[in-house]
Amino acid sequence: MAAAPPLTFADVREAAARLQDVAHRTPVLTSRTLDSLVGAEVFIKAENFQRIGAFKFRGAYNAIAQLPPEQLAKGVAAYSSGNHAQATALAARELGTHAVILMPEDAPRSKREATAGYGAEVVTYDRYTEDRTALGHALAEDRGLALIPPYDHPHVMAGQGTAALELLEETGPLDALVVPVGGGGLIAGSATAATALHPGIRIIGVEPEAGDDTRRSLAAGTRVTIPVPRTIADGQALATPGELTFPLNQRLVEAIAVVTDAEIVTAMRFAFERLKIVLEPSGATPLAALLAGRVDRLPRRIGVIASGGNIDAARFTALVGG
Repeated sequence: MAAAPPLTFADVREAAARLQDVAHRTPVLTSRTLDSLVGAEVFIKAENFQRIGAFKFRGAYNAIAQLPPEQLAKGVAAYSSGNHAQATALAARELGTHAVILMPEDAPRSKREATAGYGAEVVTYDRYTEDRTALGHALAEDRGLALIPPYDHPHVMAGQGTAALELLEETGPLDALVVPVGGGGLIAGSATAATALHPGIRIIGVEPEAGDDTRRSLAAGTRVTIPVPRTIADGQALATPGELTFPLNQRLVEAIAVVTDAEIVTAMRFAFERLKIVLEPSGATPLAALLAGRVDRLPRRIGVIASGGNIDAARFTALVGG
């Protein structure tokens, strides 16, 4: 008998109910200029307007909200380059518990400060020489904390999938959904929701060219590990896809497009100048893929999840001001 999938559409529906009146129902943006440049109707789910500035709040809250009271009394732990860190910290505060967050030493300062500002204890590590997963598990075990992974958890994936659920509730049927890929939780949850609602929809992931571990893994048919990538898309600087997310994405994702850092900057600038929104590099990769013509067999109606906008003014200016 085949194993039950770690995530179902019912899980996403339940997460949506749990998040109602807690998470923001973020806007869906359109642009005639963008449609003309791309050659399709594009609908952008602007998760930069989500609480903590990114989609990650959805999954963190959905996971922590399901912990038993005795665990909430002890606290939670997470590891993250920034957005999941902030999300876990805020969700923990909202649910009356405490968070300890493992963050890389070179995480953007604004993300570290925001995480601490939500009341979390921040512990740092070197992402290029240390294993954050092993460190995170050890930290949680030593302190009796519940570990809330950034993507490899059914409740986290279900929460992330509510972004696509909301998008499709607003737009109706779409021909394709274009989603950034880091560890694979957002696209796994989104694909679960989207393909349940519209079985013919194409699910297309986008990775930075320097960090195409999911693309390589899908081509190989197994999880591939690459050197930790160096890219401006810090939220996608991962070495290998998630253990739980990868099988789902193998089944549901049609293709992975890749974009260069220069193409990401072009998309960030376009979003700022024409859409009047700020996107962090990882949040801009799906838009970059469309603007750079990286999506094959371009369909007529396309949904895009712009996953976040957490970037400080100095770094944003340095990237897009040239």
